[in-house]
Amino acid sequence: MKKLIDYTKILRSKNAGPLFITFDLIFNTKEDMEYVEKRLRKEEIARVYDVKENAIDIISYGVVNSIKITFPRKNISGSLEDSDIYGCQQHMPLANILI
Repeated sequence: MKKLIDYTKILRSKNAGPLFITFDLIFNTKEDMEYVEKRLRKEEIARVYDVKENAIDIISYGVVNSIKITFPRKNISGSLEDSDIYGCQQHMPLANILI
């Protein structure tokens, strides 16, 4: 098994509005994307980010060898409790998931 980041060309996080965080997984090849797509589990993402499994959306874009993952932020972007206003520092727990 390898870490998710080992399969991607780009793995990044960012805000999807003030209430959601989204992750872009962009792959060099369709084969890598399909391999990860078959093995990526909402249960693991929910565990790593402490969110409800049914709140996670995983969308594949085969035309551009990418997968998008979106779920609600724990804290609204810019609130006093928020530690990452742009959501750009949230990708490493996902990057380290074993595939």
